[in-house]
Amino acid sequence: MADQPTTVARSHSASERIEFFSDAVFAFAATLLVVALEVPTEFAELEHLLYGFVPFTLSFSALILIWSVHRAFFRRFPLGDRVTVLLNSCLLFVVLFYVYPLKFLARGIASMFLGSRIGEGAEVGSLENLAKLFVWYGFGFAAIFLFFSLLYLHGARRAVGAERQEARFLARHYGIFVFVGLLSAGLAISGWGLRAALPGWIYGLLGPLCGAHGFWAGRRRRAAAHP
Repeated sequence: MADQPTTVARSHSASERIEFFSDAVFAFAATLLVVALEVPTEFAELEHLLYGFVPFTLSFSALILIWSVHRAFFRRFPLGDRVTVLLNSCLLFVVLFYVYPLKFLARGIASMFLGSRIGEGAEVGSLENLAKLFVWYGFGFAAIFLFFSLLYLHGARRAVGAERQEARFLARHYGIFVFVGLLSAGLAISGWGLRAALPGWIYGLLGPLCGAHGFWAGRRRRAAAHP
């Protein structure tokens, strides 16, 4: 009689299938960011295409950062249960929604700092439209990291010892991202600081808040180790 696969082996196999599917979705999302699919036939078209690689680089870098967070979770917790499948599916759905606001925002940033030619002529048109863009981006950003936080909370329930502490730390860490994304969307809805693009600059809080959280968690661990 052939040996039956162990629970650990089945878990790793299911996790790998989730990762393969997820990588395909991320690859499709990256395709949606591409400047153009057709090879230019004139020099002016080529020049325009090359200018477009500046905002493409910005948006592609953001997508790669999200993919790296996704990869890191499954390296730590190779889970393949129903809850993981559900949370991961919701995450991938939001990533695909997030692509176009991300792409447009990247073009807007390139236009602001490098000129409309580099930003491919992306124009918001009005403060009302700018507020909508920040709201869409903020809710998409918050939703992505909400699902990462929930994945780590789920992983914490399966982990023990130091792994459980790390999972809880990372769940709180990405919870900070959720808070900042919602704060940005809230500022955009209220219109407060919109002329100065405050809903965009507010993402600068991520560094100080995550640093403070890391400092607090480190002190808490040291206090627990040396009561």
